[in-house]
Amino acid sequence: MAAAAALRAARSPGSVSAKPGGSSLAAPSMVAVAGSGKKQARGRGGGGAVRASLFSPKPAAAKDARPTKVQELYVYELNERDRESPAYLRLSPKQTQNALGDLVPFTNKVYNGSLDKRLGITAGICILIQHVPERNGDRYEAIFSFYFGDYGHITVQGPYLTYEESYLAVTGGSGVFEGAYGQVKLNQIVFPFKIFYTFYLKGIPDLPRELLCTPVPPSPTVEATPAARAAEPHACLNNFTN
Repeated sequence: MAAAAALRAARSPGSVSAKPGGSSLAAPSMVAVAGSGKKQARGRGGGGAVRASLFSPKPAAAKDARPTKVQELYVYELNERDRESPAYLRLSPKQTQNALGDLVPFTNKVYNGSLDKRLGITAGICILIQHVPERNGDRYEAIFSFYFGDYGHITVQGPYLTYEESYLAVTGGSGVFEGAYGQVKLNQIVFPFKIFYTFYLKGIPDLPRELLCTPVPPSPTVEATPAARAAEPHACLNNFTN
């Protein structure tokens, strides 16, 4: 009777089997693998344990690989009174003075900072936010683009102050400016005829040498060179927007 009981115990799951030297090892238990109908052995080492991947921590997001180098680009915007720009649309109830809600679509010619090369045009719209009579000017919210021929364009958005410098955000671009970000300083020289911009661009490869120059200092007397105004081949960008 004792021998039969010992034999049954040896055959049952979870029993301890004798090993030489008197050591013992628990028999591996069986674990069902989800969705498979099979069973997998799980020992003390846990090598065969089923891991719950649903709640595993997500890998860290890749860091922004865009270039962070700041590149300066100088641009003059000149209203040469030949484009019927700007158009002033008084949409506010106050028709006798500038007021909130007035719209100003505009487009002007763009030259490089040394004023010897035609780059293209600006195109956009300003929404009047506040008339500032004590400063003899206005605050607009502006959205507009600068076009640089085959090189693409830059889009900016932000405050356009007619009575002092302001900074707008660079929101993107195309061509060599794809992925650009940063800001641009707007230096109002003579409203609305002469503006000098200094771009501080990030996120793009080195700018083409053709766009780089030593700028002419801003002043009310600045003018583009005759060759640039005439868009002679050596004084303009390829396929510039006119």
